[in-house]
Amino acid sequence: MPALACAAMAACAALTACGDDSGTAAPASPAPATSATSSPAKDSPTGEKLVLRWRKTGGIAGLGRPGSLPEFSLYSTGRAVAASQNPQGKPTEYRLKPDAVRRLLDEARAAGLDRSHTVGSGEIADAITTVVTMGDATTRVVQPESQAGPEARFLKRLDPAGWSASDQAAEPRPYTPAKTAVLAGPATGGTVKNWPLEPLGKGAQVGAAVCTLAHPKKVPATGGEVAWRSEGKTYSVRLRPLLPGESSCQDLG
Repeated sequence: MPALACAAMAACAALTACGDDSGTAAPASPAPATSATSSPAKDSPTGEKLVLRWRKTGGIAGLGRPGSLPEFSLYSTGRAVAASQNPQGKPTEYRLKPDAVRRLLDEARAAGLDRSHTVGSGEIADAITTVVTMGDATTRVVQPESQAGPEARFLKRLDPAGWSASDQAAEPRPYTPAKTAVLAGPATGGTVKNWPLEPLGKGAQVGAAVCTLAHPKKVPATGGEVAWRSEGKTYSVRLRPLLPGESSCQDLG
């Protein structure tokens, strides 16, 4: 074959591999699909942010004090963390599908939760109040069980027990925090044991408690029947898992 013909064929082959003479590249191979079985607990995208939260406050027991765990937190990724109704129980993590998150937020806006206001009288002593935060807006619903407005009705939608399985991207699972806040206060009696971790009296002030952080697997089992001795002083201890977006004791104030 003449040398000129060989050169022409080689050039044609190169054009075929790289694209046509319009400069358009040949279609690229499809990117690998993202695994549908990725773990919600381990997936913490940089852009994940809190979009909706509610907590109980007030009452004779002083619910919702600094360092307490919110009853419910929903994040932009679809992750939701709900506190256990058992004071000694662990929170549960849920994962909603994107469409379910959008519907929930649309319903919250329709209920007026995207603007700050109070529902009910704030003059009732020791009233239990549900505080809902949505972005920069804070809504207080005083004695929600006695309210009939859209805000109180919407609160039922934030109970994961009522979510359909088709709206969830994964099975509910125990929430596993990266760190646990150890909140130390005055001892209230009980069997005294030696605290094995960082000194309980040296930490950040969170309300009436002193807060230090520890790895969850290193924290000993605690309870009201146990008091802890640390550097010569005795304390009661309560534990509070850090939620997504929280990294220090200052985040719990």
